[in-house]
Amino acid sequence: MRVFVTRELPGNHLDRLREKGVQVEVWPGWTLPREVLLERVEGVVGLIPTVEDRIDAQVMDRAGPGLRVIASYSVGVDHIDLEAARARGIRVTNTPGVLAAATADLTLALLLAVARRVVEGVEYARAGLWTAWHPKLLLGLELEGLTLGIVGMGEIGRRVAQRAEGFGMRVVYTSRTPKPLPYPFLDLETLLFTADVVSLHLPLTPETHRLLDRRRLFSMKEGAILLNTARGGLLDTEALVEALQSHLLGAGLDVTDPEPLPKDHPLYALKNAVITPHIGSATTRAREGMARKAVENLLAVLEGREPPDPVV
Repeated sequence: MRVFVTRELPGNHLDRLREKGVQVEVWPGWTLPREVLLERVEGVVGLIPTVEDRIDAQVMDRAGPGLRVIASYSVGVDHIDLEAARARGIRVTNTPGVLAAATADLTLALLLAVARRVVEGVEYARAGLWTAWHPKLLLGLELEGLTLGIVGMGEIGRRVAQRAEGFGMRVVYTSRTPKPLPYPFLDLETLLFTADVVSLHLPLTPETHRLLDRRRLFSMKEGAILLNTARGGLLDTEALVEALQSHLLGAGLDVTDPEPLPKDHPLYALKNAVITPHIGSATTRAREGMARKAVENLLAVLEGREPPDPVV
């Protein structure tokens, strides 16, 4: 049995596969060309891809009828054609429950960076411009008393809410249905023009693609902050640039559309946009936990058991 892993993973969890007699091939590079992916999946029984890898019908057919499981190293599975997998009887799994804390931490880090103009301050100091203290230098916002609107109150959204409460923020939220939570439930439109900070925590689906379009971005409160640590496709990027140039205080983005952004993208020219390279889950604990879950799911399917984290 051969399994292809599209990136080197933290920790030694892949050794569990080798101990079971599985031949494990790991791509050593940072990027995996499409033609290489198609070549390496031939004849595999299992595949561990990342969000960088588009796993569609072509990949599944190239792997052949022996492909039994796609154990994604991610929570989101928008990079996988789930219908194609279902039609071919291929199980798809993900890695929930181990990265919520890390992603919530980064969400608050981005919020603080935007509200307190941290990146601007670092660049100001490094450029040698810090020659004196001044009462009007890099004035920002305090979080206490602001309203945080969470769009998508899943596990990560709840962790963000808990952290925000520690800063004295008021939390409101919207989701498909109200939940038994101690926060007011609002419809999306009301949340957008009510909240001082809007934080996105939704999966990317055909229904949520560009959920925050031009109309909704421009309906946000004057001077609001937008945070996205979910998926870049939830936003209309071109409209976001215009909103940041006109009425939004700033944006903290760990994900973008396209991803990665080209070096000359207009977002990089905006001082009120803080952009990180999709590092929401980038802690040792979270990334090793994701590797453990991916291996557990893959092994379960290969051994004829129900995987712990099934998607399909």
